[in-house]
Amino acid sequence: MIKLLFYAIIVLSMYKVKGDIMSLELKDVCKTFGEKEVVHKINLKLEKPGVYGLLGTNGAGKTTTIRMILGIIKKTSGEINWNGKEVTRENVNFGYLPEERGIYPKTKIYEQLLYFANLKGLNKREATKSIDYWLKRLEVEEYKNMQAEKLSKGNQQKIQFITAILHDPELIVLDEPFSGLDPINTEILKSVIKELVEKDKYIIMSSHQMASVEEFCTDITILDRGNTVVQGNLAKIKNSYKSDKIELDVENGIEEIIKKMNLKVLQQKEEEYLLKIDDENQAQEILKELINRNSKIRKFEMKKPSLNEIFIEKVGEVQ
Repeated sequence: MIKLLFYAIIVLSMYKVKGDIMSLELKDVCKTFGEKEVVHKINLKLEKPGVYGLLGTNGAGKTTTIRMILGIIKKTSGEINWNGKEVTRENVNFGYLPEERGIYPKTKIYEQLLYFANLKGLNKREATKSIDYWLKRLEVEEYKNMQAEKLSKGNQQKIQFITAILHDPELIVLDEPFSGLDPINTEILKSVIKELVEKDKYIIMSSHQMASVEEFCTDITILDRGNTVVQGNLAKIKNSYKSDKIELDVENGIEEIIKKMNLKVLQQKEEEYLLKIDDENQAQEILKELINRNSKIRKFEMKKPSLNEIFIEKVGEVQ
């Protein structure tokens, strides 16, 4: 009987942990500096682990919103709650990678990582274990006894990234995480972000690299002059647009069809084309023409606007 009661307590505790879902919610959040309102009634909600995209041009209010979420600056009005409670620096274990870099140029990498770990409450054994893991994971072990200023910008970026996650935070904010990284290091950092998602972390990503946002983010908010202009599930947002292009790889016949139908060529490389279309009916006409001409079709794909195109439509060019 005692054993059965013991196992029942364990099972109940497991269900409690599993059901204890964290969330971040902003309700009508505003921020005013003097007479200028830079953030106006922003509402957003992270109800499950993953990556949330916070986008906008320079000066749109992204960084101000991030700093309010993290308690770095005070909101003017509204609510910012983590698990139903007002966010404070004390009750949220967060990690922050700011756009402006903040590592000490004259200090050795290992020393400053140990310092940041100590600030975030890790004892020396915990800190050493975490630092060693992330230095190896991000392939910067060889630099641990070097001064930060002697590292490339990309490797400095990876060190700063480590300072944001070495204490295993619940909520992680990444402001332009891929800035200054070459393609190889970009892929390394992407793999780490995927690892964090697999560990059920809540991540807010602010980036001008729309392809990376599309790769990671399920939901997004786009700001313009402090106002929300687009918000919701990224797939649903894209599906609300009609297909306006076709991408095709075809061996012959397409040039005649382009002239006949007066099509706009957006991109061309050898036998690969990206064509602007009026609607899906026109795409079907093009396909029918290609088939009638016995063209060898290797690829024919209708495409909806990219996030980059949606962004430009709503707020102007990416800066």
